[in-house]
Amino acid sequence: MKQGIEAAESAVPELEANWVAFLFFSARFVIATILTLALLPKARAGLSNPDAIRGGAWLGLILSAGYLSQNIGITTVTPGVSAFLTSLYVVFTALIAISLGRQSVTKSTVIGVLLATFGAGWIGGPPQVSLGFGEFLTIFSAYMFGAHIIATDRVTKENDPIEVTGPMMVTIMLLGAVMLLVLPIRSEGVSILTDFQEVLVTWDFFLPLFLCAALGSLVALLVLNVFQRDLPPIRAAIIYAFEPVWAGIASLVMGYDEIGFWFFVGAGALLIGNLVVEFEGLSVETMEE
Repeated sequence: MKQGIEAAESAVPELEANWVAFLFFSARFVIATILTLALLPKARAGLSNPDAIRGGAWLGLILSAGYLSQNIGITTVTPGVSAFLTSLYVVFTALIAISLGRQSVTKSTVIGVLLATFGAGWIGGPPQVSLGFGEFLTIFSAYMFGAHIIATDRVTKENDPIEVTGPMMVTIMLLGAVMLLVLPIRSEGVSILTDFQEVLVTWDFFLPLFLCAALGSLVALLVLNVFQRDLPPIRAAIIYAFEPVWAGIASLVMGYDEIGFWFFVGAGALLIGNLVVEFEGLSVETMEE
């Protein structure tokens, strides 16, 4: 995403970064939806299954709300603050799961959630948080990501996860298309959509876009739908919190960042939090046997 946004800014300097982010979101899921329906017959079959359509539509709506509020929020907050506030989805997942009776409160769960939230939020250093509109939008996105984990747990246990993936992708794609149709006109009287056409034919933008669509959307969300139903929601949330660790390593390899002291502190806290919850799960399974 970082590479794509930089390429777009270079191709059309007058195009604001937040509109590039919207384009990236919309075009990413257009490509991901086409690939999903072309490569997965079960995903196409889901479009004629009323239960799969309902479940997939809910997942698509929740995930879109999370992505969009995060994208808008990050235009007015720093990446570090955004990362910290987004990491609250681990806490929200736990609170929603416990309030719905989907998981019980244990000492290990509380410790794991707190360590994972701290690790994900502080991996780039102590965030300087002041609560404004952007911060509240980012907190809302964290809540929606937590709700998505809970909804995925329920929907994929009641439906075939691959069938659900088709309607979910179509829902996100349609929401992205609606966004593109209501884009504003620039001061010169030129629609931003015209700028988008110029950006989309830029190879340095399209290649990262395609990779995010194929790997970050199709593969990642498909794997999430298929396998998350085998995990308790809180454990899944803590595992997902490792995302900034992988991002940090990739960023280091690609020359965007340097790994410092806080990276190891955050990654260590995440690892310990995950192990605490995992060992609790193993203990429960052993007792049951």
